[in-house]
Amino acid sequence: MKKITILASVALMLAACGGNEKEYDATGTFEATETTVFAEQSGALLTFSVNEGDNIEANKEVGLIDTTQVWLKIQQLGATKEVYQSQKPDMEAQIAATRQQLAKAQQEEQRFHELVADGAAPSKMLDDASSQVKVLQKQLAAQQSALSTSTRSLDKQMAATDVQVSQLRDQLRKCHIVTPTKGTVLEKYVERGEFVVIGKPLFKMADTEAMYLRAYVTSAQLQNIKIGQQVKVFADYGDGQKKEYDGTISWISSRSEFTPKTILTDDERADLVYAVKVAIRSDGFVKIGMYGEVKL
Repeated sequence: MKKITILASVALMLAACGGNEKEYDATGTFEATETTVFAEQSGALLTFSVNEGDNIEANKEVGLIDTTQVWLKIQQLGATKEVYQSQKPDMEAQIAATRQQLAKAQQEEQRFHELVADGAAPSKMLDDASSQVKVLQKQLAAQQSALSTSTRSLDKQMAATDVQVSQLRDQLRKCHIVTPTKGTVLEKYVERGEFVVIGKPLFKMADTEAMYLRAYVTSAQLQNIKIGQQVKVFADYGDGQKKEYDGTISWISSRSEFTPKTILTDDERADLVYAVKVAIRSDGFVKIGMYGEVKL
């Protein structure tokens, strides 16, 4: 009888020891990559189809800031460019008369050259004809230079106008509020009809499918883990309700920190721990800030 009592006591002690064994190696909270979308232009918010909890695809337009003033400036610059275009000189038309005079003067020079060679005209007449040709040549060169300078100046003004139009079109594009990535809207900061300025936060979103658990491990545990390692993650819903997920260690901190008061590690006496991120694919039940456990 005494022997049976001793065996029963040993069994109870083993059971008690087994019951104290933890089902996890580290704990933490679930997080997601959050993105805050800001206004890139100032103006009235004409449309804004964002509500908290919405699941939005990437590169989707969800709002529009008033584009009237930007569009009017583009139209104004377009008219300015047309004015510059109309001011560009028709070089050939403006130098045509001088070219004709030069051609006639060269003919006269050639005629007097023949007359002087035959002794039928004095050499002074040839000198005067040659001088007239040189004057007209210089006059033609000056006209061409002036017209070329004017054309280049107008071309540069037109190019500057094109740059300004490109800047305004970029502003016009930024009036369209587009989601940078897919995700769920967490918070909404403005409503349709409000006046927003550049840099004002409009809403916050996060990819709640690609989530991760930020947990903390001791230096003793650190030697047994590596990036890419497959682990088990448990989402704790309270009252003993848990859900298991496959996780992958995606990041390990390169420096230690003091144990956060809200975090329990495998060695609760450890003062210094290392943060790790365990990536999971959420099925919609895991929420940001929820408590979780990881089994290495």
